[in-house]
Amino acid sequence: MRKNIVAGNWKMNTTVPEGVELAKAVVAKSVEVPAEVGLIVAVPFTHLTSVASVLSSRVELSAENCADKAKGAYTGEVSVDMIKSCGAQWTILGHSERRQYYGETDEKLVEKTKLALAAGLGVILCVGENLEQREAGKHFDVCESQIKNVLFNFSAEDMKNIVVAYEPVWAIGTGKTATAEQAEEIHAFIRKVLADKFGTQVADNTTILYGGSCKPSNAKELFAQKDIDGGLIGGAALNADDFIQIALSF
Repeated sequence: MRKNIVAGNWKMNTTVPEGVELAKAVVAKSVEVPAEVGLIVAVPFTHLTSVASVLSSRVELSAENCADKAKGAYTGEVSVDMIKSCGAQWTILGHSERRQYYGETDEKLVEKTKLALAAGLGVILCVGENLEQREAGKHFDVCESQIKNVLFNFSAEDMKNIVVAYEPVWAIGTGKTATAEQAEEIHAFIRKVLADKFGTQVADNTTILYGGSCKPSNAKELFAQKDIDGGLIGGAALNADDFIQIALSF
C-alpha cells in the first residue's frame, strides 16, 4: 500500500529563528494526525540543522534541492552528503520554480536523483505543465516526457524511495486550483505511465502528490480522489494550523 503524505515546501521564506518556531508548532500539532499519514517539512538549506534539532520522529525533514555534483569546486552549491549530514531524509527535485527560473533540465535531474538515492535520501520529484501547455492540450505529453526523461533511468527498486509530485504550474501561487477531476485525471495518467514502465505493483505503490495551491478548503475533495495520495503544500505550509488541517483531510 502506498503512503499518504503531506509535505510542506517553505521555499525562500522564514529566517532560521522563525523556521524553528514554525517547525515546533508543526511538531506540537502533529500528534493530531493519524500515523498512516506521513508529514514532511522541506526547508531552506540554512535551516536544516536547526529545524532537525526540534523535529520529532513524526515529522520528517527535506531539503528543497541539491547539487548535481557530489563535491568539489562548485561555489554556492550544497551536496547530498551535506544535506544528509544535517539530518534530512528527503530532497525535493525538479520543482517548477527550479525549472523555470534556474533552467533546471531533466538531464540534471537524473544526476541529482542518482546522487540523492545513493546518499540514502528519498526524492520528491516534481512534474507538471505551465498554462500555455495546458491550454494547448499538451499537459499529458509534458508530464509523460518529464517522467520518462528522469524516472525511466531508474529501477523498480529505486522507485521505492521516490515520490512524484504533480504541479499544475498555472495553479502555483496564483490562487487557481485544478478541479479535483482535473487533478485526478492527470494523477491517474501519471500512474499509468509508471505502470507501463515498471509494472502495476510499482505504480500502485508509488505515492503521487498534488502540488497546486492545495489548502484546507480544497484538500478534502482532492485527497478523496483515487490516485491523489496527498499534497506538496506551498503557502499553506507556512502556517502550522493550515498545514495540519490539510493533513487531517484524508
